[in-house]
Amino acid sequence: MKTEALNPYIPAAWQQTQVQEKVRPEGGDFAGMLKDALGEVNKLQVKADEAALQLANGQAEDVHQVMIAVEQAMLAMQLTVQIRNKILEAYQEIARMQI
Repeated sequence: MKTEALNPYIPAAWQQTQVQEKVRPEGGDFAGMLKDALGEVNKLQVKADEAALQLANGQAEDVHQVMIAVEQAMLAMQLTVQIRNKILEAYQEIARMQI
């Protein structure tokens, strides 16, 4: 079964170039899914860094696109940190359970 890796915090029009079809078995592994998600966050960070560098060099044509790239990277990182915090809280709660 083919599924598209859609990123909810990137507008659909921009995903046209980023969407890759991947084949995943039913009940795909969590580690692979986590690795893919972190890879997407990294791509957003790199894109924002490149856009900021182009702006600093005077090569950026549209400041709005630079700001959008930076905001997307920031939101992606905030989401990643919040997910990590929830996972740690769940782990700590499980560790406190009495058997």
